This record gives sequence, structure tokens and C-alpha cells, in this order.
Amino acid sequence: MPPTLILVRHAQALHNVDKDYTLHDPELSELGRKQCAELKEQLIPRIPKNLDVGLIIVSPMKRTLETALLAFGELIDRGIPIVAHAGWQETSAKPCDVGSPLASLPPLFPQVDFSHVDPVFPDKTSPAGAFYRYSRQAVVHRGQTVLRELRDRPEKAVIVVSHSGFLKHAVTGHFYMNADYRIFDFVDGHGDGALNGNDAVLRQWEETKKGGMGWSWEETVPLGDGLPDDDDFAVDAITVDAGDGDGSVNDVQVHT
Repeated sequence: MPPTLILVRHAQALHNVDKDYTLHDPELSELGRKQCAELKEQLIPRIPKNLDVGLIIVSPMKRTLETALLAFGELIDRGIPIVAHAGWQETSAKPCDVGSPLASLPPLFPQVDFSHVDPVFPDKTSPAGAFYRYSRQAVVHRGQTVLRELRDRPEKAVIVVSHSGFLKHAVTGHFYMNADYRIFDFVDGHGDGALNGNDAVLRQWEETKKGGMGWSWEETVPLGDGLPDDDDFAVDAITVDAGDGDGSVNDVQVHT
């Protein structure tokens, strides 16, 4: 059975404070750190006891890494793996949405496994980074790719710490306020809104329809809504590599 997904947006970062999108890979603000404490206090006790979280996936950007470590440190201390995955990074190529050089991150976040991160990260604009291109076709394709990976995971539940734009446009069609979360299960069948058949379909838990923290709202948008079209995007031409892995988390060991 596919895992339940707990999808979390990072807490407030410095670029969210004054909407300064020229900041490169910004860290959390003081308020963002307080939001992480609230998220930790609220989310963990609400996870049903029979829904063991077996894996934490995090976008390899500073604000998501900090959010994951501050909010889910207790789970990590209990041995739950935390794995960085470039597929869950934000959509645009603005400075605030472009990550830091991969080699600079492990010393800052030693608890996180970076061995599965696509070595092209943080490139989004060259031919090598086409998988991460900012277009409707590329973003929706990336969303389906990472969802299919998780659908095949053996854990009962997986936490993913990502970004509002990617979660909304590529994964669920829902908006997420800072440090809010939504819980989904995979369902059978094909949905509407994605390119080439949306074959990784999610159904949200009723209790998180306004966000698990109650900070978001119920309105939805079609996947990829409002993003620029890219007539040159070709799925068959995309390759993703991850060093010793295959560009995915499929070879991450199951926590026992």
C-alpha cells in the first residue's frame, strides 16, 4: 500500500518578510523559527499512532532544511532518515528559489543525507537542468515524477518539506501558508490537470482542508495553472542523475 504523505511548506524565510526575491537561498526568519516550534507542537501529536513515519524528504534549500530539522528533530533523533531531494525544490529561477552549491550544504546540515541529490543541483536553466525548468510542462512533470517515486515507497507515512509554489502547481493544487501542512493518501485512477495523464492521484484528509495548522484555505487551482508554457520541453530528453543513486529516493533504506 502506498504511504500517506504529510506535505509541509517551510516556515517563514527572510525573503517572505519583505518579498525580497533577490535574496539567494534565504534562511528562516525569527518568526519562521517560532513557526517551526508551533508546527512541532501541533503536528507530531496529531499523527495517528498506527501511521508510523518512516522517512523525511526535504528540498535541499536552506529554509526547508532548517524547517525540517527544527520541526522534526525528535523523529530524526529516533533514527528516522532525513533525505534531501532536488525534485522537491521550488519552481522558479529567482535568486530566492535557487539553492546553494551542493558541496556547501552537508557541513551546515550534517544530519541530512545529501547522497541522493541530483548533482546538477542547483542548476535550473542550462540544458543539464531541464528537469527543473520553470515552465508548466516541466513543473507538472517533475511533480508527477516525485509522486510516483513516493507511491512505490514501503513506509506507512512520509513527511515531505517543500515549497508553496511547487506543492501548489506541481503536486496538489492547494495553497500552503508558511509552516502549514496537508495530509494525503494515494488513490487509484487517473485525474485531470496534468500532462500525459495524471497517474499519481492524491486525496486529502478532511481535517487538513484548511491546512493542518488552520492557516491556509480550501480553494484549489489546476496543476501548472498560470505557469509559462514551454513548447520545447520534451520528457524523453530529460535525464536525472544522483551520484550513487538514480536521481530518486528509491534506494533509501527502510527504517526499522
